[in-house]
Amino acid sequence: MSSSKSKSGSLDVDVKSVNIAECAQGSTKTPSPAFTPEQQKKLWRKIDARIMPVLTIMYLFSFMDRGNIGNAKLEGLTSQLQLTGNKYNIALTMYFIVCLPLLTMSLPFNPQISHTVYSNAQQSKEVLKKFRPSRWLPGITLLWGTIMALMGLVKTYPQLVGTRILLGVTEAGLFPGVVYYMTLWYPRHMLQLRVGVFYGGATLAGAFSGLLAYGISFMSGTAGMLGKIIEGIATVIVGFISFFILVDFPDTATFLTPEERAYVIWTKKYDNSSVGEEEHFELRHLIAAFTDWQIWLQILVYFSIVMPLYGITIFLPTIINDFGYNTAISELLTVPPYVFATILVVVFAAWSDHIKMRSPFIIVGLAMCLFGFAINISDAPNGVKYFGTFFCVAGAYAAFPGSVAWLGNNLAGQYKRAVGMALQIGVGNFSAAIASNVYISQDAPRYIMGHAIALMFIGIGFIFLPLTVIIYKHINTKRDIAALNMRKRYTDDELRRMGDRAPDFRYTL
Repeated sequence: MSSSKSKSGSLDVDVKSVNIAECAQGSTKTPSPAFTPEQQKKLWRKIDARIMPVLTIMYLFSFMDRGNIGNAKLEGLTSQLQLTGNKYNIALTMYFIVCLPLLTMSLPFNPQISHTVYSNAQQSKEVLKKFRPSRWLPGITLLWGTIMALMGLVKTYPQLVGTRILLGVTEAGLFPGVVYYMTLWYPRHMLQLRVGVFYGGATLAGAFSGLLAYGISFMSGTAGMLGKIIEGIATVIVGFISFFILVDFPDTATFLTPEERAYVIWTKKYDNSSVGEEEHFELRHLIAAFTDWQIWLQILVYFSIVMPLYGITIFLPTIINDFGYNTAISELLTVPPYVFATILVVVFAAWSDHIKMRSPFIIVGLAMCLFGFAINISDAPNGVKYFGTFFCVAGAYAAFPGSVAWLGNNLAGQYKRAVGMALQIGVGNFSAAIASNVYISQDAPRYIMGHAIALMFIGIGFIFLPLTVIIYKHINTKRDIAALNMRKRYTDDELRRMGDRAPDFRYTL
């Protein structure tokens, strides 16, 4: 192939002997398309502008819809539905309890996995017609938006539990699907910034929920349920618009030129290994994920972040209200911690990608959580405790994207990565179920048990995160020593089959 220029004239790229089929299926390393640094930056900005805004907005509404029950509680939800005893906590728990089985069962139907598993099979057209990301993700957004709107009409406790279960069912596929989708577009050391921006939507959701609840608190007779209807309708609108914006995969992205598609596919193919990743699914990929030590250690690190994160997210309005503020002011005071957290999420993500490290930022986030929860479990004045909530919120939210990106970076092979990330998020969400049950009304106003359990989970992170780093460093050092003999001992195909166990693969720290 000779040197060519994009139709837009924006790129002048030498793509000698490089084409999409070779990049996607070749068994030996293909020469890199000759993109200058300026052209690369322009290309990634082009991709960011197309896929990041819509994904971020979808997740913003997802997090608002699952978390605004805490605001509704202040507006009279418990008295309206007669949520005595632990009924409120059970309603919270039912959302999270469905995540693990749903994530596990949905793996064959994940649109990203279906794309690669069936891309060379006779059934590919039918599978991709049904499970393309541009249809799957907006489709589930429409479903949970509808359920959210209906939640504003519930009149009894069983109806609330039922709608919370349905909300968990429909939202379960969004976060793992989107994060895996990003791993198909972005090199691993560009991933956390994108995950951070995407997850920043969740952080902002806390602020928007507080502002919306503050406005609705002045509407007589709504008691917080109108907020659910408004948010549900807004989510449906977002889902509908997303059908016309979201794209599928790099090799089918019509908004990119053929040269740009070839470059993105080449970058991803050789991101984790000098010989690329395997393109064909085998049962051993599934076994490799379930038996990989790092996935289970990373799940424990994930536990240590998610439990404090959901504990503070769901109960922050109640915690602030117990400081002595009225309902409207309590709703309004939830906004500043989330604004601070959003800024920190983006700063941590950009810095992490720049230095190509994850663990330092996770440990800093955990340290901030430790400081914030320690203040709130103490007998400090309420003003000091409110100051502590900034560290609780910002620390947990800033650490979360790094945890997800860290495991994604260190799993090679797209099928093993997909299963491993689903396990991390699915199993890890059980700590969110725990968070839903440790802040109980009789412990107000100090919530000693809830804060103590959050601190316990943070302690788990301080144990297993350094342990994971030590093991990664040890393995990387051994591979550095063995690197000289690598080519004599293994063929390209053997290295590709090894995935992240290959001698030329280095774990991100």
